[in-house]
Amino acid sequence: MSADFCEAFLENNTAAIEEGFHSYLKKTISIRDTFVRKEVKENFYHGILLGIFGHMDNWHVLSDAEAGDGYCDILIEDEDREKGAVIELKYAENACFDAACSSALRQIQEKNYTQRLTDDGMKTVYQYGIACYKKRCRVVSG
Repeated sequence: MSADFCEAFLENNTAAIEEGFHSYLKKTISIRDTFVRKEVKENFYHGILLGIFGHMDNWHVLSDAEAGDGYCDILIEDEDREKGAVIELKYAENACFDAACSSALRQIQEKNYTQRLTDDGMKTVYQYGIACYKKRCRVVSG
């Protein structure tokens, strides 16, 4: 997985994120990997992203981080560039990508997940709702 896909998160390039993540899912997973409860399916995709982000040396990546009024799925901080991202993942039952992405963004906003990043000095903060279904995904920014 190239650093370009990861960098797209701090450039608010949803098209590149979606294309890169979709390509990665298509090449690496089996749909049998998602034959579990909905909550576990979300955790599966969550873990994949954490593994991908793990090679970004200058990033501080937090999983299930306390932020605002809850715990968001993934927080990214690049202190050198004062940029951050909040990522909330949802499993898109029956390929209802739009509804799942909307739900993810609504959760970020209602729970004020960006507060942690602004408190940490991030001047630019992006919010992503990512919906996954089998080997497909949709990414929206809010």
